Amino acid sequence: MKLFFEREAPKQNLRIPRPSVLPDRADLSVSARYKGSRVGGDYYDFLPISDTRMVFLLSDVAGRRNEALNIAAAVQDAMHERAPELLSDPDANVSDGVTALVLDLNRTVIQAAGGVRSAPTFVGCLDEQFGLIHYVSAGHTPAFIKGDGEVTQLDPTGLPLGLFSHATHDAQVSVAQPGSSIVLVSRGLVEIAAGRHEFGLDRVRQTLQQQTFTSAHDVCHDLLERAVKHAERPSSFGPQFSIAGFRGNHEPNDLTVVCLMRMSQAEAAA
Repeated sequence: MKLFFEREAPKQNLRIPRPSVLPDRADLSVSARYKGSRVGGDYYDFLPISDTRMVFLLSDVAGRRNEALNIAAAVQDAMHERAPELLSDPDANVSDGVTALVLDLNRTVIQAAGGVRSAPTFVGCLDEQFGLIHYVSAGHTPAFIKGDGEVTQLDPTGLPLGLFSHATHDAQVSVAQPGSSIVLVSRGLVEIAAGRHEFGLDRVRQTLQQQTFTSAHDVCHDLLERAVKHAERPSSFGPQFSIAGFRGNHEPNDLTVVCLMRMSQAEAAA
């Protein structure tokens, strides 16, 4: 029996997002690593706007996988249509453009879901001309910027998308100079656990702080492998068994890492 507050997206014509294309640029190393599960709907995408501007996104849409991916497909369409309109003009205010884009994406989630649907989302625009990232972190797992030997954490700036039709999220600004890396991780990667011990944000930060990476691919590969190996460690409570169909059983979310690494002038020239 369905309760009165339960609503579902229309069953017909459910779609999935088009495969994300990693930009091929000498001055920017871009990568993403993903380990899927039967639940959840992580979605990432990259959209070059100009020679110096790149829009990127990581979203975790709640709900059944087929419905979550259908919503992600609608978000992809909206982003690819609206981002160039808002950000392609060289004189455009990038922060205002990102703010307007997120407002449109929020409404897209609600419309595609047929009602309220939580979708924690990070949307950023890397402006290489000025060495800045303009971003909105709508209830998403904190992102990180590694540069000049320091790791900066970008905390959530508002509620997840898909909750309120007129919710606003003001874009924030952080520095991303050549040689720095922007790293996004999904909630599933942070919360994957061995027994009661989650991988956690601290391990993500420590890995970025202590390790030296030469490409975005290395960052994504290393973090994902560390998280998977952490979950495979023996628990102090003995072996854990997974029985399909039991909700008491922990079903892991998708594990996703996204990285944009700005290359130094010497690396780009090489």
